[in-house]
Amino acid sequence: MSDILEVKNLSMRFDKKTVFSDLNFNLEKGSTTALLGPNGTGKTTLISILMKMLAPTTGSFKFADGVRLGYVPQFRNIDAEYPLSIEAFVGLNAPTFKKREVKEAIKNQLQETNLYEIRHTRMGEASGGQKQRAYLAQALLDHPNVIILDEATASLDPMAKDELMKLIRHLNEKHNITVLFVTHDVALAQKYMQNYLYLINGHIEQGEMAQFKEAYE
Repeated sequence: MSDILEVKNLSMRFDKKTVFSDLNFNLEKGSTTALLGPNGTGKTTLISILMKMLAPTTGSFKFADGVRLGYVPQFRNIDAEYPLSIEAFVGLNAPTFKKREVKEAIKNQLQETNLYEIRHTRMGEASGGQKQRAYLAQALLDHPNVIILDEATASLDPMAKDELMKLIRHLNEKHNITVLFVTHDVALAQKYMQNYLYLINGHIEQGEMAQFKEAYE
């Protein structure tokens, strides 16, 4: 497999505080990787850099040509009175005037994320897991080949976590989508991810997820 992301000597400082320094790692095309580490070690900062929301202090990173990033955020509760249906919510980022191919794309992603049968349910009435799958369906509309899950399973119950991660595994296996999963849930990462990045004390370690417990716990 070829690399889809290469990070070289990446460092980030805010004023006098060094968040991390000289990070070096690669992600292979089609891989699944958990980004692990205690709170405050810079996981969110690293993701913000990779999404070009922050500029690193030093170092560089490069995605392979043709990379399209998809992003699924941490669970955000939606008010019970929120009026949009799941189908309308998924299509929010699509053109206002939806041609037949756009409508077909929305239908396909609703089917891919097991939401089609409940597409007319209001988002405010959907379960937490259904809402997160709607965020995933939104991200899939842009046909990403890399998906970043930013604590996307936090606050979900165990069944909803498994439903979401089974979908992610399906997308990886069927469509060869590269996955970077930011999480504190080591057991979930061991179940669904192949590799890990462990960010601690300003440095990063990389390895196979099956070896994580032996190496760091």
